[in-house]
Amino acid sequence: MTGARATAAATSPATLTDALAALAAGRVTAEALTELALARAAAWQPHINAFIRLDAEDARSVARAPRAGPLGGVPMAHKDMFSRAGRVSTCGSGLRRDWIAPVTATVLERLDAAGAIDLGTLNMSEWAGGATGHNIHFGDARNPWNPDHITGGSSSGSAAAVAAGVVFAALGSDTGGSIRVPAACCGIAGLKPTWGRVSRRGAMPRAWSLDCVGPLARTVEDLAAVMSVIAGPDPADPTAAAVPVPDYVAAARAEVRGMTVAVPEGWFYEDLAPPVAAALEAARRVLEGLGVRVVSVALADLATISTLQSVVTMAEAAAIHAPMMRAHRDAYARGLFGRQQTGLAIPAAAYLDALRLRGLLLRRFCATAFADADALLLPALPGEVPTRAETDVESCGDYGAVHARMVRNTRAFNYLGLPALAVPCGFTPNGLPAAFQLAGPPFAEAALLRLGAAYQRATEWHHREPPLPS
Repeated sequence: MTGARATAAATSPATLTDALAALAAGRVTAEALTELALARAAAWQPHINAFIRLDAEDARSVARAPRAGPLGGVPMAHKDMFSRAGRVSTCGSGLRRDWIAPVTATVLERLDAAGAIDLGTLNMSEWAGGATGHNIHFGDARNPWNPDHITGGSSSGSAAAVAAGVVFAALGSDTGGSIRVPAACCGIAGLKPTWGRVSRRGAMPRAWSLDCVGPLARTVEDLAAVMSVIAGPDPADPTAAAVPVPDYVAAARAEVRGMTVAVPEGWFYEDLAPPVAAALEAARRVLEGLGVRVVSVALADLATISTLQSVVTMAEAAAIHAPMMRAHRDAYARGLFGRQQTGLAIPAAAYLDALRLRGLLLRRFCATAFADADALLLPALPGEVPTRAETDVESCGDYGAVHARMVRNTRAFNYLGLPALAVPCGFTPNGLPAAFQLAGPPFAEAALLRLGAAYQRATEWHHREPPLPS
């Protein structure tokens, strides 16, 4: 092993938390971490296509004089939909190959101020509109565990880069599962916060009443560290909630004995692949062993909620894209264009009904789901991670059916605006990861992080790393 491949194999901290400890103790420098990250990026990129742009010299410049802060000296990279003033932000679309951002997204400003080092922009589904990670413009992101399989989407490059150990954490966005699905596919942790918990200023909109910005990282404790920096109100974003930000890191380190999780009957557990069901049952037993009480709960309205989320997504995305779709039809992937074209046919009354019903359904859901529980425990994905070939809807598939299957267990929490966390919990016979999902009431991120981190302290799944392909 020589060159970049040898450097990429050098010993480095495995997690963001480990990296911060090593930096604080003087065992490693920001420059050394950055060089390791760049070497790993060079070694992995031909196999996983995680990056759209790698800003190596800019990262080195920042690393030579890192800013002190809670993430000082830690290399990260982010989904290519967060604006950085003066830089190209493609949003995964060929139409934006040369679009220069006029402002810097609030979340990037906060990470910069916290001392994080930005390595560049990461691959994503076109316009954040796909659940698999296919992209006809920049090439598909590929799963580090097996490049023949999907990463999940739309935060595909974010999940691949973190899973491969190129960066310690990355930002993504989640409108119907776009953080949790790729986290689950790639064997890492991903958090969709409560709607409004994190500012979206400078982030590309997919469906403005559903979009959430959140982190992906190897561990739940790493997610907590990033959330502590990016969460909170923003005067430049009126949708960012003026709700105090708790100490997420302290929450992630707290014990869970005495907490309660509810396992919902029906919908989320229907049509599960047997290996996924077995992994979920094993995760439940681990939580019980930690002193978490597990109860069952019957939830109503889930089919309706899923349908209404789809109505809102398609209508809002169509409204955003209608002018570009008329002017540049051939610049869109066929599957994405067709789904957004369907959105143009949704009656205004149906869209307004979907918005009107949200508050009622949210109150009803929370009153039942969390009457006797701190969180719900459910599968992140219903089946094993599929291959890129069998989900390539441009050549052989039904976009709607593929997308619906991937987000079946995630989209409800976008419509309801609730926080949800994906945590790896094993591997299925095809060698790809399995994951569970924890969902909670509004602004209950601390409780989810507490449960997820406790599970990881009791298990080893998050310590596994995909081998670099030869």
